[in-house]
Amino acid sequence: MPRFLVTYHGSNMPHDAESMAKARDAFMHWAGKTGSALVDPGAPIGASRTISSQGTKDGLADGPFNGWSVIEADDLNGAAKLLADHPFIGRGGALQINEPAAV
Repeated sequence: MPRFLVTYHGSNMPHDAESMAKARDAFMHWAGKTGSALVDPGAPIGASRTISSQGTKDGLADGPFNGWSVIEADDLNGAAKLLADHPFIGRGGALQINEPAAV
């Protein structure tokens, strides 16, 4: 079955312990419903360093990128259905579904 890289954009992780616990619990609930289609739950992004033709800098590349997951689905439509009720969207974030290109 094809795998898709899901990247998380826009909404930061909450900073207080109670909100972090709620976000984690909501993700775990979604992950439980998604079952084996969630191949790798991924992780939020911590420290970052960007390397480009202009050199190296601490921090993110242009545009917010907050985390990633890997899911399995028949196609992009199936992947979108799996992600439709993801709690990150409810916190104001966006999920980008990335299908690997054949190389």
